Amino acid sequence: MLKYEEVAKHNTRDSCWVIVHGEAYDVTEFLPDHPGGSKIILKYAGKDATEEYDPIHPPGTLEQNLPKERCLGKVDPDTLKDGAAQLQRDKKEVGPSIKEDKIPPMELCLNLYDFEVVAKRVLKPTAWAYYSSGADDEVTMRENSGAFGRIWFRPRILRDVSKIDFSTSILGHKCSMPLYITATALGKLGHPDGEKNLTIAAGKEKIIQMIPTLASCSFDELVDARIDENQVQFFQLYVNSNRAITEKIVRKAEERGVKALFITVDAPQLGRREKDMRMKFDDVGSRVQNDNKDNVDRSQGAARAISSFIDPSLSWDDLNWFRSITRMPIILKGVQTWEDAVMAAELGLNGIVLSNHGGRQLDYARSGIEVLGEVVPKLRERGLFPNPMFQIFVDGGFRRATDILKAVAMGATAVGIGRPFLYAYSSYGWQGVQHAIQLLKAEMEMNMRLLGAPTLKDVVPEMVDTRALYTHTNTVPESSGSQVYEKMSTAIGKAGDAATIADIADKMSKL
Repeated sequence: MLKYEEVAKHNTRDSCWVIVHGEAYDVTEFLPDHPGGSKIILKYAGKDATEEYDPIHPPGTLEQNLPKERCLGKVDPDTLKDGAAQLQRDKKEVGPSIKEDKIPPMELCLNLYDFEVVAKRVLKPTAWAYYSSGADDEVTMRENSGAFGRIWFRPRILRDVSKIDFSTSILGHKCSMPLYITATALGKLGHPDGEKNLTIAAGKEKIIQMIPTLASCSFDELVDARIDENQVQFFQLYVNSNRAITEKIVRKAEERGVKALFITVDAPQLGRREKDMRMKFDDVGSRVQNDNKDNVDRSQGAARAISSFIDPSLSWDDLNWFRSITRMPIILKGVQTWEDAVMAAELGLNGIVLSNHGGRQLDYARSGIEVLGEVVPKLRERGLFPNPMFQIFVDGGFRRATDILKAVAMGATAVGIGRPFLYAYSSYGWQGVQHAIQLLKAEMEMNMRLLGAPTLKDVVPEMVDTRALYTHTNTVPESSGSQVYEKMSTAIGKAGDAATIADIADKMSKL
């Protein structure tokens, strides 16, 4: 059995050992082949890299990429404790800011905003920065929620609402409500089980999970985590510049029973998420599809570090190629204008997601719900809507059942929710996600009853007043979410009324 002191001697490019889950590995020869580049491995050369390894790599990654002889054996746990203590002293970042026994009981979370408040206290700074950040000034991220405040209901009365049914069908698959869990990356930053929490909760509540390309868990793990063989999953795809890699991923997804392919089209380059960038997230080595190795820019946050493989040349001309490699329904995720929506429908695609990537791409892009308001009329004018073979989805800022009902009334088949479920399992595991879904279901039942709509078919355009939707103001309306938005003054330290620009710049330089 090895001692930690022996492993610690191998801390150079010429002899690089790391410890993961109590096992020592000689990764010297693997350094130039590591998809995330050699620098991130060298940072933990001679040290225990388990904590940094787990959020990014699915189980078995080392075993799949290293010869058996490079597994050097177990490290003496007693000596490993000393090494772990030293590593913790070296780390800039501390753990969660509150202990588990100080987390409020899950039952006290009465809405999706409550999970966000708890998660901000529980998550490490880098994880919170990655999950919560938006592009630039985060105007679009706040507008996503604020836009719902400009849509008002026109409820009907004296209707029999003794029985409420909000079940629906998404791309031909039954679903307990018009909601799916949309794709979000790096799930293990929030919880050791990562996206498996979403798989389990989705299966128990009979809703659909969209598996992300950049999941912390492996694709096979998430498929295998289904609670039964009938559980439906979709797949979100970032298109790799190496199309052979993309084809392999798509074919495997179809072989394993994934029911639809959602191609992300709003991210030829990842946006500037400054809250994330300030963290200098260089712990993202990774299994993700990166062929650029040491050219990865880790100085600008987790998002930039994991995204360099994405193909900026993706165009409408590539859609025929996708049709040639899969029979899965193809949906474009990230449509933001009626012109592109019409093109997608005319090309015979199976649907679109009206989305601005959670406000993480182009700041001042309009909210998905606002785009929905212009897309449906244009599709109707051309005889392209309603069409059961072409469904409209929307995401961004959905936090209440009233938000979901507004989208349904305006023509959406279903909506995607991402961040709130990350916050829920970061705080309470899969049970938190299940509780969050159940809260939305309780809200759906109450609000449909008050709206005078016993089924989703009764939620019609006449039930919403959207006249104010397209009126933009200089400030985003306050909402329950305002308590968790981190303003710049908070991020850099409150400067006071007499602070000069130089004072603020000095604070920024010390971040």
